[in-house]
Amino acid sequence: MTDVYLEIGPKRVFACACDWPGWCRVAKGEEAALEALAEYIPRYRVIADRAGLPFEPDAFTVVERAPGGSTTDFGAPEAIPAIDARPVDAATAERDAALLRAAWSVLDEVAAASPEELRKGPRGGGRDRDKMVAHVVEAERAYARKIGVRHKPFPMADLAARDALREDIAAVLAEPSGGWSPEAGGWPARYAARRMAWHVIDHIWEMEDRRL
Repeated sequence: MTDVYLEIGPKRVFACACDWPGWCRVAKGEEAALEALAEYIPRYRVIADRAGLPFEPDAFTVVERAPGGSTTDFGAPEAIPAIDARPVDAATAERDAALLRAAWSVLDEVAAASPEELRKGPRGGGRDRDKMVAHVVEAERAYARKIGVRHKPFPMADLAARDALREDIAAVLAEPSGGWSPEAGGWPARYAARRMAWHVIDHIWEMEDRRL
């Protein structure tokens, strides 16, 4: 069985795979969210393959329902499920870090293969390629503080600084933990891996879908 938790907002629901960071989909209602998660199995397999991990999910088992809020309805996960308070062993930590690294690698490839100008959304909005990539990196710099990693702002062209940030993030997430946050008021490692991977992967899929 594939363990999934549901983050339930007032209007929308996220379905998130517990052991596959970044495999999360949102929809209006629990069943629709689970259906959306299933629909994205082929696309998430690209990330798992890049990480060198076999990915053959079976039937979903909902192991937790966590209350969401306005951020959930906006389309981003916000709830930290109780399951993320469990201790994380070395193998699980290494696996989570490998999947996040894979997401970064795929993002780089998708960005390189995409035009700068992307198709606009239904209301004429949406970032173009370079702004989307910059948004992902700057979000990671903010997210990193939740696990005790602090880097000063840097130009988006400074790939060495970006890679140094990501190496520090991955190093923290690859360590076993007791299920608590490594930073006061921060995120548990498993939630951090899931949230960061979701943000990267969500923009990979958005970029792919909005190519002109």
